[in-house]
Amino acid sequence: MTGTTFRARVLRVVAGIPPGRVVTYGDVATAAGRPRAARAVGNIMGSCSDSRIPCHRVVASGGQLGGYGGNVSLKRALLRAEGVLVVGTRIRQFADVRWTARLARRQRTR
Repeated sequence: MTGTTFRARVLRVVAGIPPGRVVTYGDVATAAGRPRAARAVGNIMGSCSDSRIPCHRVVASGGQLGGYGGNVSLKRALLRAEGVLVVGTRIRQFADVRWTARLARRQRTR
């Protein structure tokens, strides 16, 4: 995960998401320096095969689970195992589990 490419920055941001917390694709795009690149973040998450990267913690806006390589039930199970309340394809109490502290710090340090 070295380098300064957008992909590397995205993976670095996602690697820092703590268990039991989630961020949106847009949050990750913003933290990686391209605020309008949420779709690109989704593509990066979809093609990431590095098990050290917690891609399941990246969700769609509003707390929808979004994709997970076509296996939304696995994404749901992984999030539930971390204590995130997921009903169907939506995260309940989304604001409470949305991680923003480190993302906000990244924005100020640019």
